[in-house]
Amino acid sequence: MIQRETYLEQLKHFKDKDLIKVITGVRRCGKSTLFDLYIEYLLSIGISEKQIIHLNLEDPIYNEIDNYMKLYNFILDKTDSKTKNYVFIDEVQVINNFQKAVDGLYIRKNIDIYITGSNANLLSGELATLLSGRYIEIKMLPLSFKEFVSAHSENSNIDRLFQSYISMGSFPYTLNLEQVEDIDVYIKGIYDSIILKDIISRKKFPDQMMLQSVVHFMLDNIGNLTSTNKIANTMTSNGRAISVHTVESYITALLESFIFYKIGRYDIKGKQYLKTGDKYYVADLGLRYFLLGRKNGDEGHILENVVYLELLRRGYEVYIGKFDEYEVDFVAINSKGIEYYQVSETVKDKATLERELKSLDSIRDHNQKYLLVGDIDPITSYNGIKKINVLDWLLEK
Repeated sequence: MIQRETYLEQLKHFKDKDLIKVITGVRRCGKSTLFDLYIEYLLSIGISEKQIIHLNLEDPIYNEIDNYMKLYNFILDKTDSKTKNYVFIDEVQVINNFQKAVDGLYIRKNIDIYITGSNANLLSGELATLLSGRYIEIKMLPLSFKEFVSAHSENSNIDRLFQSYISMGSFPYTLNLEQVEDIDVYIKGIYDSIILKDIISRKKFPDQMMLQSVVHFMLDNIGNLTSTNKIANTMTSNGRAISVHTVESYITALLESFIFYKIGRYDIKGKQYLKTGDKYYVADLGLRYFLLGRKNGDEGHILENVVYLELLRRGYEVYIGKFDEYEVDFVAINSKGIEYYQVSETVKDKATLERELKSLDSIRDHNQKYLLVGDIDPITSYNGIKKINVLDWLLEK
């Protein structure tokens, strides 16, 4: 198993803290494996197997647990009141009113509880109200490029690995598959589970083909400024009449299932968030290549997609930057401050380099600015703007 160190360290940090640990993320991004890694750690520091209760509610063996009271009693029966118990529940959202069971377990001081879910609704509505201030969310993504490379120690061709990373995807299990056809079958299974189980079934959407048309549009427009009006108008003009309201419902469901991420705009000069002009990025580029075909094209936005997800992994809040008439690809904000990022496949052309630098150079504050490029050049600084090869940046320690 790949050691998902970033997420594992977070679980170690919050061990025995009076908080429910909630791991969220798209299906098959590695949430269950993270539990396995953490359980290995617990065993290595002297926690006994009897103190660990682990169940995946999508496993048919637990079909009889069909309501929150059965879940609560099942786990309680397996705990020892005289010692600390570590409870792990995968895909807890399949149980109606699961939050009542989770809350009941949480208030027992001898239980340290960890849950996963593949839908953002896990932390909305009643659960958010019931458990307000009593949980920590760990937002999990598929493999980073650094993790992907670590699994290919026999292959030192970083450029080739990156092409495989973006075209075959970053879902961890794809590392066990060698044939493109097998990877496609696996990715199709993930996609169908998200569309059919997490969206169509839960939301009761009547038109699966229309939903898939919206997915295709969004995949074909990653990194482009997109609005629900634009999607509805484009699809309608192409003979697929759809209302703006329906598009909004579909996009909300896709965001909730973590298959897409929405990034809003931030006015750097005015220091305020803007209400219009969103972009969307996909959680795994393998899904994009599977659905749209493994063809060349749109490399710049694909590179943006990779950088955006990496910034999320590193704990930033990320926005599109607007400064007067200029756009900055990413404004990354964390507790330490703000960083600005411009991403370009190549800046070998002088005019392209000047254009990319202009957006960053127009910002007159003292925050760090980066130009991430696909070109293999030494790290260079232009008036304080660091130009770095994007693969070197992705592989930073």
